[in-house]
Amino acid sequence: MKAYLANGLFSLGDRIVNEQLAAAIRAAIPHIDLYVPQENDAINDKSAYADSLAIAEADLAKLQQSDVLIAVLDGVEIDSGVAAEIGAFAMLGRPIVGVLTDVRQQGRDNQAKIEALIQDGLENQFVYRNLFVVGLIKRNGIITSSIEEAVTAIQQYRL
Repeated sequence: MKAYLANGLFSLGDRIVNEQLAAAIRAAIPHIDLYVPQENDAINDKSAYADSLAIAEADLAKLQQSDVLIAVLDGVEIDSGVAAEIGAFAMLGRPIVGVLTDVRQQGRDNQAKIEALIQDGLENQFVYRNLFVVGLIKRNGIITSSIEEAVTAIQQYRL
């Protein structure tokens, strides 16, 4: 099975999440061929040079070879590169496992939060993600809320 892990890779937080998620996937699925862009120094060593075409071609080739896309959806918004990777991969009709660990998912049944939102839309205490991107994931996949759930979902897509 080949998989592609999409997330931002420029901040320390993103790189740590990528390392933890990749390690959990590789431990649970030992024979997986997991592509993690931050591990590809040919295009992501930022002390070197790779132009936009080289980056696009390298990542698109890996997406086309992959059986499943694992896409981290955390952050203020979905990382623009991740959203593009989701869009490109969705066109292949293959499974996508979204990983959204945002704690604002908790309390969705809390009536006080719901009432506050109804009274004043600025009192939104829930997470929002672009609905087009969410829809692309849901067409052929699932959105999980933890690394553990993501690993379980990936295991279900073993090919």
